[in-house]
Amino acid sequence: MNLISQLKESANKFQQKPAYIFNGKETSYAELDAAVTMFANGLKKLGISKGDHVALLLGNSPHFVIGLYGALRVGATVIPINPIYTPDEIGYIINNGDAKAVIALDLLVPLLEGMNQHLPTVEHMIICETPQGAESKTDVTQLSIYPKMKSFTNVLQAGDLSTDAPDLHDDDVAVILYTSGTTGKPKGAMLTHKNLYSNAKDVANYLRYTESDRVVATLPMFHVFCLTVSLNAPLMNGGTLIIVPKFSPADIFQVTKNYEATVFAGVPTMYNFLLQYPEGNPADLKSLRLCISGGASMPVALLKSFEQKFNVIISEGYGLSEASPVTCFNPLDRERKAGSIGTTIVNVENKIVNELGEELPPGEVGELIVRGPNVMKGYYKMPEETEHTIRDGWLFTGDLAKMDEEGYFYIVDRKKDMIIVGGYNVYPREVEEVLYNHPNIVEAAVVGVPDPNVGEAVSCYVVVNDETLTKEDIISYCSQHLAKYKLPSFVEFLSELPKNTTGKILRRALKGQVLQK
Repeated sequence: MNLISQLKESANKFQQKPAYIFNGKETSYAELDAAVTMFANGLKKLGISKGDHVALLLGNSPHFVIGLYGALRVGATVIPINPIYTPDEIGYIINNGDAKAVIALDLLVPLLEGMNQHLPTVEHMIICETPQGAESKTDVTQLSIYPKMKSFTNVLQAGDLSTDAPDLHDDDVAVILYTSGTTGKPKGAMLTHKNLYSNAKDVANYLRYTESDRVVATLPMFHVFCLTVSLNAPLMNGGTLIIVPKFSPADIFQVTKNYEATVFAGVPTMYNFLLQYPEGNPADLKSLRLCISGGASMPVALLKSFEQKFNVIISEGYGLSEASPVTCFNPLDRERKAGSIGTTIVNVENKIVNELGEELPPGEVGELIVRGPNVMKGYYKMPEETEHTIRDGWLFTGDLAKMDEEGYFYIVDRKKDMIIVGGYNVYPREVEEVLYNHPNIVEAAVVGVPDPNVGEAVSCYVVVNDETLTKEDIISYCSQHLAKYKLPSFVEFLSELPKNTTGKILRRALKGQVLQK
């Protein structure tokens, strides 16, 4: 069984039930399955076949759902990409991922035109119409003037309902998710059909998803959290997705009330915005049976304040792209412990080990490692990174954690110096690489600092050889190479950076400096 065969099974069982609601329009399971089949056959006519790679540059929309499942049905490997990435970031992932086709929103046509000559593997650019209510910059009916570009609608309509499809094996790579890398370049986590199906099935059962659930999908679909928890898992058991293109407190209160949503999944920042929203009416969220939090640790005070105001339980969990992603959730059938990421979900193993890989007793801090059918195949074209991360079948997460006597896990700190901005991962080295490319920056170090709105913010320390350089100059320079959420919020000029006896820059000392101010 895999996501594609499961969708077919759900479509047969829940034919006229809404699979998703978007912009006020309901689309049934039968209609979704037909669209996925037609789009898959349309891709096949373009020469997309099993083993080819298809990149998705899309926000939350039916295009994403149909594009994802359509590409999977034809046997292709899908590479979801954050559409707000810069051309440098998008270009690297498309080229490193060997994408043969790109499915993108029409707003990105100018960007793709500019990048075209730098994307040698891309044969097709399939352009999606902007959802109703947004401003489009491209007339998709005129795409024929660009040889590589086709409209999503035309590809869909060129397909048919024939069910001839390649065999999909458990170990075939279904999705490659690029995560920020400590080396400065993103790493592509290869998730197989078995990885994605098993985690979606186990999450759906753990969270008790049923055909009565209506799940708000406002987390970005290109991120593994939404992909599994808010998209794949609900479709397992006949649930309905309420697709929200962009998070805003007003929209969440409105759609939850209008469609009587039962589940909301978000990062702590979203809960903070909902809690602080002046017009937030608890009555609008009364239909929710469960809220899910992940992506970053939720402050206990925020969790308790939200639950008290809106009378709904928040189940905090843990996951990472390399594990498809979920390994822990606070259980629904027994005590929920604030500040904990919960207990191990079914079919997955978590344990805490020391530097020698030996399991530690409850209460002791070590590295959290994971094993199960959800653990990735490896990093795409990075065998050494794979060997370092997966050892004897165990995924070494790089996170420091502890477990209590009852099997609840707690994240203590990041073993690596990762910064989490609004649920998005930012690695200091990635930002530092950009800073070091500036002709007037001699040294640079980046750390995360607490931020009340987004959890953490990026703070950079630089040594320069030009005293006229300003904070604004540096942020402007970074904006040409990095996505907005990766940009420094704070810039401090120093005469030298703190180092140890071997000359290594001490990020920890800089972070301590910030916290003392």
